[in-house]
Amino acid sequence: MTESTRVLPEKAEPESSGDGGGPLDNVIWAALTGPQARFAERAGQAARFQTDVTPFAAMAGGPGRWAWDDLAALVGPGGPAVLFFVEEEPPAGWRSVEVLGLVQMVATDAFAGAPEPEARPLGPGDVPAMLDLVARTRPGPYLRRTIELGSYLGVFDGDALVAMAGERLRIPGMTEISAVCTDPAYQGRGLATRLMGAVAAGIRARGETPILHAAATNSTAIRLYEHLGFELRATTVFRFVEAPRLPEPAVPEPRADEPGGWVDDDEPFVRPGECG
Repeated sequence: MTESTRVLPEKAEPESSGDGGGPLDNVIWAALTGPQARFAERAGQAARFQTDVTPFAAMAGGPGRWAWDDLAALVGPGGPAVLFFVEEEPPAGWRSVEVLGLVQMVATDAFAGAPEPEARPLGPGDVPAMLDLVARTRPGPYLRRTIELGSYLGVFDGDALVAMAGERLRIPGMTEISAVCTDPAYQGRGLATRLMGAVAAGIRARGETPILHAAATNSTAIRLYEHLGFELRATTVFRFVEAPRLPEPAVPEPRADEPGGWVDDDEPFVRPGECG
């Protein structure tokens, strides 16, 4: 069996889902209706982050009860949304663009973290370098204002940003470690691990627990996270959808005296032998 097809442990039974249960079961909704509500755009029982912050959206409900109509109103005709934990196919009219396996992991007490002397906090002036590093390493969605979601740390070689990690989703008592990436020329030096530890130390200092999400096919990263002290909580999906589009406008038939109307027909409207 190849690394990319590693069999993950059986999916954990969820505590609950949607509007009635634990925040980890609907982590984006819990963030948007809780600690990160200032970044939220809402329509009924659907919410999304402001579109230059991150593409994530969420709905209240659960399997068979998701608020798809509210989400359609929120994103507009043909509008995109990236969802976690929505495993069922969307209703008719929606387009499911891509579905990827996703794991959710929670840090145990074994992963306490520690400061990293080589790292420094990243700020708005570092965003161009952060976006460049993300474009080269593709750790996941990272946009111009993602930095506003939490603290980010980076390691530099001279003026060049070569590794970073930071905080993304925040729910009551927990913060997600995200955007962990290292320039390919600097991999193998433990920078990502040390940066994760430094970010975790800041999370622990607030009395919170680090969590993370990773592609289910990224077996190497999952093994590393388990080695660091993360436990697999659930396997689910990352779903990219597009809302129903407006119907194409009907093309009206030309009037008789307009170009294309029957007056322009080469043949007479009433042919010999036909009733008029």
